[in-house]
Amino acid sequence: NFSCLLHKVTYNFTFSIIILIFIVGGFIILLLSIAFTRYQSIVESKDTFPVGNITQDIILDCTFDPSSVNGKLAVDATITWTKDGLGGVVYLYQDRAAQLQNQNLQFRNRAELFQNAIAVGNASLLLRNITVEDPGTYRCGVSAPSGHGTVSIQLRVAAYSAPSFTETNNSILTAVANTWFPEPNVTWSDHAGNILNGNTSLFTNYNRISRVLSRLEQPVLLNETYTFLIQNNLVKSVSSATITGTGVLETTSFTFSTSPMLLPKWLSLLISLHPWLCWRL
Repeated sequence: NFSCLLHKVTYNFTFSIIILIFIVGGFIILLLSIAFTRYQSIVESKDTFPVGNITQDIILDCTFDPSSVNGKLAVDATITWTKDGLGGVVYLYQDRAAQLQNQNLQFRNRAELFQNAIAVGNASLLLRNITVEDPGTYRCGVSAPSGHGTVSIQLRVAAYSAPSFTETNNSILTAVANTWFPEPNVTWSDHAGNILNGNTSLFTNYNRISRVLSRLEQPVLLNETYTFLIQNNLVKSVSSATITGTGVLETTSFTFSTSPMLLPKWLSLLISLHPWLCWRL
């Protein structure tokens, strides 16, 4: 009987310990959950995979919670922009002013914040005159009165432009788009989506940027609308060209890949060195 009683007590004690472990574990998880919710990142971006157009400007979106705490305002935040693989900073805002002593030379006179908008939580970066050296992973880090956090933005770089259309006297429709990179594919179609034959030439310069020249191989019809598609792995351009009798009525829209694919670093380097290599040869 004593043995059975001892066994029962041991069993109850072990069961109680197990229950206690589960209770304590659940309490710890609850505390961690509350802490994570309280201190989660206050920084976000509406576009984490943007596509920049070579020679044009781009805004890398970054916003944060501008709430004031203990008399500290959003303008008292520290905003740090960096790029993976590069020393120095892309841009640093601290003590209510730009601090550019440690700025990487690649971004000198090309990067800036919208300082008048920091008070409302805007930490976005304006990057001017996009080049083939700019693609990569950028990080927007903010330490503000309301909290802190970081968001990553993967910038891809392309070259794209809307085509212009002309109709010759023999009713041949021609499209010209001056800048495209990477090398695109081209398709003509009619209003019903039927693929039409076209003759396309790409004229590529030493920077690997292509000029697209394409013409339909059949005469166009009055009041007919034709679709001209230019696309590569980053950008798609869809143009509608309507033959009016007095000219061509045209519209173009662009869509961008949301895939996080980046231009390989070796390719960017090769492109940037291409003029020098040609000169050496």
